[in-house]
Amino acid sequence: MESNLILDIVENGLQVVLEKGADGAARLLHFSSLPFDSSTVSEEERLRRRYTLVEVHCSGENQHDHHGGKHTGSNCGGGIPRYETHRDYRNDTGRKLEIEQASDLLHIVSHLQFFDGIPIARCWTEVTNTSNDSVGLEYVTSFALAGISKEQGADVMTDTYLNMPHNSWKSEFQWRRHSLADLGLTPMSEQGFSMKSIGASNTGTWAAKELLPMGIFEAPQCGHTLFWQIESHASWHWEVGDIASQLYLHLSGPTERENQWWKQLQPNESFTSIPVAVGACSDGADQAFNHMNDYRRVSRRPHFDNVKLPVIFNDYMNCLMGDPTTEKLLPLIDKAKAAGAEYFVIDAGWYDDGPWWAGVGEWLPSKERFPGGIEEPLDYIRSQGMEPGLWLEIERMGINCRLAAEWPDECFFMRHGKRVLDHDSLQLDFRHPKVVEHADQVVQRVVEQYGCSFIKMDYNIEIGPGTEVEADSFGDGLLGHQRAYRAWLEGVFAKYPNLIIENCSSGGMRLTYGLMDLHTTSSTTDNQNYLMNARISINSGASVCPEQAGVWAYPLMDSTEESVIMNMVSAMSWRIYLSGQMQTMDGVRLELIREAVECYKSYRERIPQAQLIWPLGLVQHDSAWGAFGLMWEGEILLSIWRFDGEEATVELPLAFDELEAGSVEVECVYPKERPVAASWAQNTSTLSVTLPEKRMARVFRLKRS
Repeated sequence: MESNLILDIVENGLQVVLEKGADGAARLLHFSSLPFDSSTVSEEERLRRRYTLVEVHCSGENQHDHHGGKHTGSNCGGGIPRYETHRDYRNDTGRKLEIEQASDLLHIVSHLQFFDGIPIARCWTEVTNTSNDSVGLEYVTSFALAGISKEQGADVMTDTYLNMPHNSWKSEFQWRRHSLADLGLTPMSEQGFSMKSIGASNTGTWAAKELLPMGIFEAPQCGHTLFWQIESHASWHWEVGDIASQLYLHLSGPTERENQWWKQLQPNESFTSIPVAVGACSDGADQAFNHMNDYRRVSRRPHFDNVKLPVIFNDYMNCLMGDPTTEKLLPLIDKAKAAGAEYFVIDAGWYDDGPWWAGVGEWLPSKERFPGGIEEPLDYIRSQGMEPGLWLEIERMGINCRLAAEWPDECFFMRHGKRVLDHDSLQLDFRHPKVVEHADQVVQRVVEQYGCSFIKMDYNIEIGPGTEVEADSFGDGLLGHQRAYRAWLEGVFAKYPNLIIENCSSGGMRLTYGLMDLHTTSSTTDNQNYLMNARISINSGASVCPEQAGVWAYPLMDSTEESVIMNMVSAMSWRIYLSGQMQTMDGVRLELIREAVECYKSYRERIPQAQLIWPLGLVQHDSAWGAFGLMWEGEILLSIWRFDGEEATVELPLAFDELEAGSVEVECVYPKERPVAASWAQNTSTLSVTLPEKRMARVFRLKRS
């Protein structure tokens, strides 16, 4: 088969092999950190053809497979696609591959963009209709790979694992590791084939309401880990299944079957799929998390906010809770300054006199809440040496907003001839010029008239599969809006390059790199329980860079000193979002907050260079202990939480190259005056820490002598 090879390359530790098959199609035989062993791919053509590089389902075409619900056996537009040519070149990011194929109706280009020094490729598919008639698209993969466990051989159902990031309101980043057999894919078929696939999907505008669009596949016997993220902030789908005695992975944006997406591609019209990032390594899930964060750091929009990491005070959580007034804000502003905040954000409620949910949309300040104008508290924030910010929810309009009655239906999501309603709200469609003009005016007023340099951009509704306006399907309308909203955001950032816009969606319901490559920071959760907030923050680095993860520190007025400490520890490795009832705080508790902020400022600009470690693994809702570390050369900043663990001492394995040579200094850096017993065992590279009471937390620095 060597004469049929298109590519056999090693790039940044990824080994990629493509061939031109006997049927003329391009086939992806290998995408792994492991060397390619040709004996793991059958020479039998009926099995080998399953290594298709792309799957495209077109309306009216035969899906020539015994497939059940699986997205296999596609014809890709009138027949098996035929390899035509490929391009292999370098750009500013790294190596780039473009593989061109043609079917009877379509021209298909598979893009693989590599990133220097990172074992990840960003992949997407571009499909162009080359026929004289329209072609209906039902499914287009951005990445397709068969044989993801081929090096391991037999027993893959019980000895390979899927790590899936379950996600929900107030319980974000709950990764779980499942064997394929536990998920129902069992080795019962003699032919090595079943109708079962393990799929994960999201339909609608909250991309992460049940699962984050990510996953990790582990084949530990052969040391192979494959990991991915789908860069969508709306609908998406991925699946793992068995075919031809092998396992496959397909990644895509929206589909017809799962997400009500269908695209009528006109002659000469092109469609580009949602991009995905796929990587491979040999060191398991923790290293996969770090590789993905390395990729996110180089692929996101550059901004000073991801370097400086300023401390933000927001008046919402456990604080004013959407009821700001000038009278309430002024003492809070004083306390925020005393605590060391650098930005002060007035959250929800500033635009209405009373209950405001159903009336939002014009974004004009309440005269009752601010008799001296919204400028009075904003000016006072600036006078105290902080930058002001405001809350917006620009994609939503309340049903009682004056503009909702004046604007045409085409400005809103529509289904079956009716405006789509959710939670007393309408969804604005950013494909409509009137919507974009309105959004531009709102941001211009907030930035230029009110002088805000921070916008908390929230999104608190789930509007379903999409809209029928100017669309071939509901999902087509949603994808069009999704891309138009991103384009609008890019325009805002271009116009106001120093503006910070936080990505929030009832906490983490849209915390994906369909948006986080543009936004610099995001709220991680709305959870108001400081113990659960800590658990969520510990796991957040598995799904978002720590310098982009905004973690609330929100002690209550009756907080114990230890609960104040835990509130602060839970934010000190990420982005500190100060809040809580600080207007009532003074003395020791306020000093503990101030000390944490000052400690954070001493190392925060190093966080974007840190590798992440979880010495006790990712936590669950009932974990007794938790630990999370930021690691630099020869140094670890380690946060440790004792929740309700019965044992007062925990042993933390820290066998990393940076700490293997020489002795290690251990210092409790927060709170300085309340150290606890901690000792380093050099022969086992283990840190022993004693937290004498339940619900305690501390931050340590471990440094090689």
